[in-house]
Amino acid sequence: MVFLGSFQTLSICKDAAGIAGNISALVLFVSPVPTFRRIIRNESTEQFSGLPYIYALLNCIICAWYGSPLISSDNLSVTTVNSVGAVFQIVYIILFIIYAEKTEKVRVIGLLLAVLGIFAVIVIGSLLIIDLDVRHVAIGFLSSASLVSMLASPLFIINLVIKTRSVEFMPFYLSLSTFLMSTSFLLYGIFSFDPFIYVRFSYLLQ
Repeated sequence: MVFLGSFQTLSICKDAAGIAGNISALVLFVSPVPTFRRIIRNESTEQFSGLPYIYALLNCIICAWYGSPLISSDNLSVTTVNSVGAVFQIVYIILFIIYAEKTEKVRVIGLLLAVLGIFAVIVIGSLLIIDLDVRHVAIGFLSSASLVSMLASPLFIINLVIKTRSVEFMPFYLSLSTFLMSTSFLLYGIFSFDPFIYVRFSYLLQ
């Protein structure tokens, strides 16, 4: 009876952390909206870089695949939040391509095609792995690697902040929502005993 009660408590905590993570992630996904309002208004991407959205898309689609029933047994919250995130990133990338200069436009389109190609290889390759445990571990490592690439993307913004001596390119709410999302999914990973989730997001909090 005690064990059953503890299991139910753990399940409730996991669901609560998952919901909190989804809400904070949604705030994170909409945080670039003011940036793109400015881009649309000025009809120029100015000094903004499209790379953070490319890296974010790569991370979202790999993590969404990791949370799917074909890879994980009970990580649907990971799939839902990252699927929504992927849609947002695709919209941002399309808008960026529309208003970017020709050379930047070609580069971003090339990177987008590369990301979609990499994801297709990952999906097909993982489905060829018959052992579900091996498949889970393989995609878990890949999702962790993709998060590292997403972590590297703010370095472009930091460089721009230093160069312009202005924080207008690094909104406060972006940093805050990243912190809240990371904390929520760190707890979600701990409550679900999934090392690939809590190790990824504990690293993000560093």
